[in-house]
Amino acid sequence: MTHAVREALAAIRRAPLLTALSAAMVALALFVVGLFALVAHNLQVALDQVEERVEVVAYLRDDTRSVELEIAEEEMRSLPEVEDVRYVSKEEALLLAQEQLADFQDLFAGLEVNPLPASLEIALAPGSRDPETVSRISQHVSVYPFVEDVRYGEEWVDRVYLLQRISGITAGVLGTGFGAVAALIIATAIRIAIFARREEIYVMRLVGASNGFIRRPFLLEGIFTGLVGGLLAAGLSYASYLAVGHLLFPVEWLPGPWVAGGILAGAAFGLVSSALAVRRYLQEV
Repeated sequence: MTHAVREALAAIRRAPLLTALSAAMVALALFVVGLFALVAHNLQVALDQVEERVEVVAYLRDDTRSVELEIAEEEMRSLPEVEDVRYVSKEEALLLAQEQLADFQDLFAGLEVNPLPASLEIALAPGSRDPETVSRISQHVSVYPFVEDVRYGEEWVDRVYLLQRISGITAGVLGTGFGAVAALIIATAIRIAIFARREEIYVMRLVGASNGFIRRPFLLEGIFTGLVGGLLAAGLSYASYLAVGHLLFPVEWLPGPWVAGGILAGAAFGLVSSALAVRRYLQEV
């Protein structure tokens, strides 16, 4: 193993331009992956923020008794899908409407009777905001005889959930595609390195070196190339994040495990691509 490390370092010193070019190619491929991850992450953050606002609102009859209301609140809070239940009185509903609809102040001022009903706002627990669960909770609360109507924005919830599924599938497909491109770039760089040293490999074979002995330095070179490329890609992605946040609009940086995973993925791509390339192209020299 010491010989393999020494040979890999010697190869890098002998051809620093080739190593730098290979690392740059890997960095460019992983940089594209990083940009896509940045977009996908911020899209998911935005969808999560919208999802947090999903709730079921049950509008109550004016003759609802407080005892019935307390029982209903206690029963709803006992459901594992429900995070909280909040009672909104008629008076509070009118105040909220006046705050949120400032353009209709004249209309509110002319009211002699409060037309807005009291309601129960049912906040759902994280992981329980999908359309099926929201619909089930809505049907559950609508059974109470003092509930006049139940609303939860069915079309809006369905679209949010659909966007989440589309973004997840798109992230998986494009991420896999970009990863494959990065692997091909690393394999191409390793192939160039092998053919640049084909005479050395030929001599090593003449003196009885096994394919495993010849292969190890190239595998280490692939790991090094992928690791440097991953670090460069992380730096470029972070620079893009700062530029977008400063020039366009605020965005969130990638989670730490994502960044570390991307860098390690570069090293893994280098190892796997090198192994495949060496196995294939050693037969051609």
